[in-house]
Amino acid sequence: MREPTRPPSGPIRIPAPDGVAPAAQYTHVVTATGRLVAVSGQLALDADGELVGAGDPGAQARQVFENLRRCLAAAGAGFGDVVKLTYFVTDMAHMPAIRTARAAHIPDDRLPAASAVQVAALVAPEFLLEVEALAVVAE
Repeated sequence: MREPTRPPSGPIRIPAPDGVAPAAQYTHVVTATGRLVAVSGQLALDADGELVGAGDPGAQARQVFENLRRCLAAAGAGFGDVVKLTYFVTDMAHMPAIRTARAAHIPDDRLPAASAVQVAALVAPEFLLEVEALAVVAE
C-alpha cells in the first residue's frame, strides 16, 4: 500500500489501499473532518451565462474548473479541500482535456477521489461536460 498523504491540515489521501490496484488519475480513498462544501455540477458558462468553447472540450474544461474555483472560494474553500470530483461527459474521449484542466488546479499528489460517467446528454446539446465537487474545510 502506498502510504497515505496528509497535508499539515486537510484531507488524508489513501492512493491504493491493500488489495486495490493503484489508480492513475484519482485517489481511491479520501478522509476529512470539517465543514462540508457541495458544489453543484458546473458547466462551461462565463459570468454572463454564455457558453465558452463551443465544440471544444479543452476550453469547456478550463471554464468549468475556473467556475469550480470561484464556487469553492465563495465558500472559503480551495481545490486543496476537494475530496471528490464527479465528471459527467458526453464522450469519454473528453477525459484527457479534463485531466489537463484539472492539473492546472490540483497537483498529482493531491488528487481527490473521483468518478467519471458518460451520459447521453447534459442539460443542452452544446455542453460536453459537467463537473461537481465535494470539499471539506478544516474548522
